[in-house]
Amino acid sequence: MADDAQSINLTNHFLIAMPGMDDGTFARSVVYVCEHSERGALGLIINKPGSINLADLFERVDLPLARRDLGVQPVFHGGPLQTERGFVLHEPVVADGLAPDQSIYASTLAVPGGLEMTTSKDVLEAMSSGGGPRRVLITLGYSSWGEGQLESEIAGNSWLTVNADADLIFDAPVEQRYDMALRLLGLEPWMLSPDVGHA
Repeated sequence: MADDAQSINLTNHFLIAMPGMDDGTFARSVVYVCEHSERGALGLIINKPGSINLADLFERVDLPLARRDLGVQPVFHGGPLQTERGFVLHEPVVADGLAPDQSIYASTLAVPGGLEMTTSKDVLEAMSSGGGPRRVLITLGYSSWGEGQLESEIAGNSWLTVNADADLIFDAPVEQRYDMALRLLGLEPWMLSPDVGHA
């Protein structure tokens, strides 16, 4: 059984909360998994906007925001941990002289086959001057699971999983992301009930 658990790698996948999940943080949530290993998992909720937008956030960190396209975007509630800390999910930024798995930002996790998650302020500084990654999703807080915890929750029918889709993260209307993530599996919300198993 241990070998099976180790063979599951949900990095660059969506976790889609099953309808029976009544946890206030995770009910009807879609989580982008940034990292998953035998030690646990880390992800960001991509469909729960908070009460501030990016213009507010940049004002709070004393940075101008030259990119007007970003100002009205919401800052998302990424999860219950470190809710005062910012996490920037973005497309990989390629720079001359850097290896493909290196980032131009000080503190970046490159998600294999997927996006990058940066926690250092330099990415915000790049955005404030009109540069930085083209498509971004910023959260306050993140979600985390300890060793074997996520696998146990999936076995208990708390989550459905599917390969992540960057267009859904960055371009889909926020209120439609849950239903659209289910459609990646060929499902509609009405097909699921709290006691349905895996599709």
